[in-house]
Amino acid sequence: MVKRVRGSRTGRPIMVLLDLLGRRWTLRIVWELREGSRRFRELQDLIGASPTIVNTRLAELREAKLVELDEATGYRLTPLGRELLQLFLPLHLWSEKWAKSI
Repeated sequence: MVKRVRGSRTGRPIMVLLDLLGRRWTLRIVWELREGSRRFRELQDLIGASPTIVNTRLAELREAKLVELDEATGYRLTPLGRELLQLFLPLHLWSEKWAKSI
């Protein structure tokens, strides 16, 4: 379901996604889940955010169907989350090249 987000009167899917990913620590959580499941405390330690923020971001990512909780192994990317991460990999490579040029 598309809903309005800050900065968008239309609620276009790209604006909803960019709003979600632009929230502090969200991309870092997605990145830290790239290699597999992680428990809450491990994520918190890796990114250095407060438990409240990590919990809020994980809830938002779960609502967006990008992250899921496996009781046995912890939080992990869903197939949709893994697909999103794959779309970021070319951007990551490009940014490495760009960073060397500035």
